[in-house]
Amino acid sequence: MGKAQEQSKSISKLLNSSFQLSYIFRFVFFFIGLSIGMIISLNYKSFRTNLQGILFFPSSPPRPPLPPPLILPPSPPNQPPVTQQPPPPPLPLASNVQLPVVHNMDDKELFWRASMVPRINESPYEHVPKIAFMFLTKGPMPLGPLWEMFFRGHKGLYTIYIHSHPSYNGAVPEDSVFYGRRIPSKPVEWGKPTMIDAERRLLASALLDFSNERFLLLSESCIPLFNFTTVYNYLLSANMSFVASYDDPRKAGRGRYNIKMLPTITISDWRKGSQWFEVNRNLAFEIVSDNKYYPIFHEHCSPPCYMDEHYIPTLVHICCSAQNSNRTITWVDWSKSGPHPGKFNRHAISVEFLNQIRYSTNRTENENSSYTSICFLFARKFTPDTLQPLLKIAPLLLGFNS
Repeated sequence: MGKAQEQSKSISKLLNSSFQLSYIFRFVFFFIGLSIGMIISLNYKSFRTNLQGILFFPSSPPRPPLPPPLILPPSPPNQPPVTQQPPPPPLPLASNVQLPVVHNMDDKELFWRASMVPRINESPYEHVPKIAFMFLTKGPMPLGPLWEMFFRGHKGLYTIYIHSHPSYNGAVPEDSVFYGRRIPSKPVEWGKPTMIDAERRLLASALLDFSNERFLLLSESCIPLFNFTTVYNYLLSANMSFVASYDDPRKAGRGRYNIKMLPTITISDWRKGSQWFEVNRNLAFEIVSDNKYYPIFHEHCSPPCYMDEHYIPTLVHICCSAQNSNRTITWVDWSKSGPHPGKFNRHAISVEFLNQIRYSTNRTENENSSYTSICFLFARKFTPDTLQPLLKIAPLLLGFNS
């Protein structure tokens, strides 16, 4: 009996101890579960994302890390960084600016660019019509100071282009109207096609400036006979060009025609005239863009046939006779026999002599059928020693600003 009671007490104590231990384990598990629940609630979003990635996409590869920011290599020294920017707006053709004349185009590209004619007559730019003064020279401008007086005070109404021998390297003062006005040139020989090449080169260079509306060919021995205002108004109001183009039945005219020019150029098309011309923009385009008659002249017009006396007069007669007045505005003295006109030195310069040229008795009607006493606006050939007497006469006789 006693042993049974003792065993019963031992079992009771053991059950009590197991119950207490179970209670402790339950409390511990409860505490751990509560802690886990708090942690999950605090990090729910990141935990949920990670849990989904583990449970539902176990085979998906991890995302690669973001690439580092792109660092451009440094620009080469003395060069700005290359950035993509919108193209600059076109420059307005300001009437008071002479566009640069230096370029690296050959004649073929130059004539091609100059022969482009706008189909829309109205210009999008506001500009004042200008006269292109094109000087075909051997080198220096010995009468330059006289021309400086002529142009003074009229900036924006003219542009200047000079074609001299490429070997000429004479300096021009920066304040001169001739500074920076030499176009890329080639050697010129008298009586050869290179003379016409130079004239076309001058015309093409001047045509690149859309403000130029009249184109005047001059030489270093030319002088103006009137002031700039008179010349400007005379030319800008003219409806026709001034190219001497006439049929000369003599040996110096028709006698130079080459029958090999048939059938493109006939004897009835053949014309002669002065080399020194003045043309409007339309006629300048025709001269520069001509590739029909120029090759024939180049091949079949050689001394005693001279292209500078026949090519442009014949071309104008064939294509644009209705636009031409058939006379020149540059006076020369052909009273002496010989292939060249007369020259004038300082002893020939006087008021009476210049007035005789300025108001020639050969008065003509202008293009508007109004009577005028002015036939010539320029004259040649004047030697370099005429500069000083001309400078003395110019302010009084010609109205130049001294």
